[in-house]
Amino acid sequence: MNIALWVVAGVIAVGFIAGGIVKLTMLHEKYAAKLHWPQDFTPSNVKFMGIIEVVGGLGLVLPALLGIAPVLVPVAASGMALYMAGAVTERIRRAEYAELLGDLLFLGGMLFVAWGRFAISPFG
Repeated sequence: MNIALWVVAGVIAVGFIAGGIVKLTMLHEKYAAKLHWPQDFTPSNVKFMGIIEVVGGLGLVLPALLGIAPVLVPVAASGMALYMAGAVTERIRRAEYAELLGDLLFLGGMLFVAWGRFAISPFG
C-alpha cells in the first residue's frame, strides 16, 4: 500500500507541478486560446491557480522526502482534493464532459492519498 500511495502521489504531483508552471509562465491570451475555460477567469486568477498547483504538488511529496513534517502530505492531498472538486464543478457547469474524466481521476487520486496517508499508511 505504501508503494501505491507513493506512486499515485508522485504521478499526480508531477501533473500538478507541470500544469501549474504552464499557468504561471504562459501568457493568458495564449493559454485561453488553447483552452476555453481561462476566458472566464482573470489572468491573476489563472496565475493563482498555478501557484496552488505548484505548491500543492510539492506538498504531496517534499515533506515525506525531506522528513520535515510528513503529516503535511495528507493535508496537501486533502487541499488538492478540494481544489479538484472545484475543477469538477466548473467542468460540469461549463458542460465540458470530455475533460471531466481527467479531473475526476485527479480528484480520486487525491482522495486515495489523503485516506491512505491519514488512515492506512501514515508516515512516522
